[in-house]
Amino acid sequence: MPQLDKSALRHQILYQRKSLSTTEWQEKSSLICDRLKEKTLVREAKTILAYFSFRQEVDLAPLFNLNKHWGFPRCVGKSLEWHSWQPGEELQLGKYGIKEPLTTAPRITPATTDLILVPTVACDQQGYRLGYGGGFYDRLLGSLTSSRITTIGIVFDFAYLVELPTDPWDVKLNSICTETKFDVY
Repeated sequence: MPQLDKSALRHQILYQRKSLSTTEWQEKSSLICDRLKEKTLVREAKTILAYFSFRQEVDLAPLFNLNKHWGFPRCVGKSLEWHSWQPGEELQLGKYGIKEPLTTAPRITPATTDLILVPTVACDQQGYRLGYGGGFYDRLLGSLTSSRITTIGIVFDFAYLVELPTDPWDVKLNSICTETKFDVY
């Protein structure tokens, strides 16, 4: 069977993710959040960069009430700009229809954080991720390769594949978390 290119694979996984019922999506998301809460690196982290669920990505909202300093992205040009946000604070819709902190929210420098929860379309058993194709997280992860910040790819089991097509600029994640696994690379 020929290997799918990134675009075709992305389309296939997004279709499968969109096919989840709301109940199944919430149950799977809850299992992933429970698994993350058990991890020492999450419990000990002070500042965590995360994301707001979009297009039925894993919903991390159950984590946001943990006593952490949370940072969320704003898409600015071709980059991600990180801003502080806590539950109850106002959000706005960004240019892709993704919830974002207000432009007036305090900025966070990614290099000063403890942990990054990385949204993915798919991940593989080598620690690589497949994103939406815009390169936002590839640029972020590439800029942090010399730092000791832990990165965890967040993905549903069905999108945790044996191997993804990769490019030279792809950066391995430190860990992958699904509803049934937490693998470290």
